[in-house]
Amino acid sequence: MRVAIAGAGAVGRSIAGELLENGHEVLLIDKAPTAISVERVPQAEWLLADACEITSLDEAALQRCNVVIAATGDDKVNLVVSLLAKTEYGVPRVVARVNNPKNEWLFNESWGVDVAVSTPRLMSALVEEAVSVGDLVRLLRFSHGDANLVELTLPPQSAIAGTRVGEVQWPEDTSLVTIIRGNRVLAPSPEDSLEEGDELLFVAAQAREEQLEDLLSVRREDVES
Repeated sequence: MRVAIAGAGAVGRSIAGELLENGHEVLLIDKAPTAISVERVPQAEWLLADACEITSLDEAALQRCNVVIAATGDDKVNLVVSLLAKTEYGVPRVVARVNNPKNEWLFNESWGVDVAVSTPRLMSALVEEAVSVGDLVRLLRFSHGDANLVELTLPPQSAIAGTRVGEVQWPEDTSLVTIIRGNRVLAPSPEDSLEEGDELLFVAAQAREEQLEDLLSVRREDVES
């Protein structure tokens, strides 16, 4: 897979390193000469250019990329790069970094963004995920379909604890993708039983999140009464 990363700062270089280790081709683009540090990621291709300019993206052959990552520290730049990548070059998947959470609402399919990653929001979500039981925590937002990756830890005495996955009437537009149980990561099947303390990861439409949280948090005594 060929990936172009706009922004060769610490974030961009870290992403590049991870992708290269997994066998992908990576091109780093940055307009600041001081950011071009080939020795830090020698396996990557480097391009000194402004990623907001069509001529630069032509030189980068963006149409050959499977993924573009807008990883600069400037939200305006990331939006422009995302829009150009999607509309001018037809890049299948565009991932954009959100620096200011107040701008997160802009990072959607109208600007060519498939996945928006807000570092402040993600850090906050990971803190909440570590301490919350029974509360839904939003980990990641997908622009297409207005869907989110959300997590909920099944609380003690949950009404669906002990129930098989296939027997639960899940809300529409939600999909259980993973069960984390202790040190195990389970791909859920209809026959798997849900247990108290399970971390459940869903892809869910935002409009269904409250309904999903209510379903998982209902206690047995509330059902019995």
